[in-house]
Amino acid sequence: MSHPITIPAWQRPHWQASDEKILLQFYVFGKFGAVRVPSQDYGSPGLPPGITATSHRQADLRSWDGYPLKGAMGRMYKADAPQACQRALDAPEVMVVRGTLPDSPATGYLRDTLGVLAGMLDIGGVAVLDPQILSLLDADAWRRHYLIRDGAPIRHHLLILCEGEPEPGRSWIHTRGMRKFGRPDISIHQVPDAAIDRAGALCEQLVELQVLGAHFTDGQLLEGDAMPTGLVAKLGGGIDDPQFNNSWVGFRWQS
Repeated sequence: MSHPITIPAWQRPHWQASDEKILLQFYVFGKFGAVRVPSQDYGSPGLPPGITATSHRQADLRSWDGYPLKGAMGRMYKADAPQACQRALDAPEVMVVRGTLPDSPATGYLRDTLGVLAGMLDIGGVAVLDPQILSLLDADAWRRHYLIRDGAPIRHHLLILCEGEPEPGRSWIHTRGMRKFGRPDISIHQVPDAAIDRAGALCEQLVELQVLGAHFTDGQLLEGDAMPTGLVAKLGGGIDDPQFNNSWVGFRWQS
C-alpha cells in the first residue's frame, strides 16, 4: 500500500465560543484484527475525548431499534449502494464510533476521528455508514471520498438536498450533517425552478461560513453583492426535529 495521506484539520477563523454541541456518529462494518488501529498513519493520535468506539457482533445489533440497515433506511441504502450494503450486511462485526464534543475553534476532532475510521479499514473494515448524511460507502469508495491530498472538500462531509414544495415550480433546498460542526443545518424554502442552481450555490456558501465557525442570528438579513435580496434568517428546530435531527437556520427565497 502506498503511504497513507495525512488528513488535515481546518481552522475556523469565524469561530466564537458557544454552548453548541458537535455530534459524530459512524458505523464501520468488517472483521477486525486484534491489533492497534493504525490511525497515526493518517495524522490522527486516536479518537478525541468524548468520542468512543465500541465493538459489536452484527448478529447482536440486528435486534437493536437503532440498527441502520433494517426497515425503510435499510431499503434506501440497498437501493442507493447495493454492493456496499451487501458487504456491510455480510460483515460479522460492527464498530460503532459515536460521541458529542463541545464547540471547537478547529476541526482536529474530525481529522482524528476520520483517521481512526481510515485505520479501521486497513485492519478489516469493508464499509462505512454515516447516518447523519445517509451515506454508505465501501472501503475503496470511502477512501476516494475522504483521503484526498490537502483534504476532502467541505461538501463531502454534508448532504445538500433539493425537494419539491407543495406549490408547483418551487423547491426546498436544505442540508443534513451540520451537527458534525456544531452548527444548524441550512434550509431555503420557496426556491423557483429557475433559481435552483443559484440557491444550491448559496447553500454551499452558507454551509462553508458555518463550518468555518460563523453563527447566524434570528432575524439577520443576508447582505452581499452575490446574495439575493430579502433573505432573513429564522432559527428553529432541535435534536428532535424529524426533518433535520438538528437545529436549523431557515430562509425564504424572495422572488
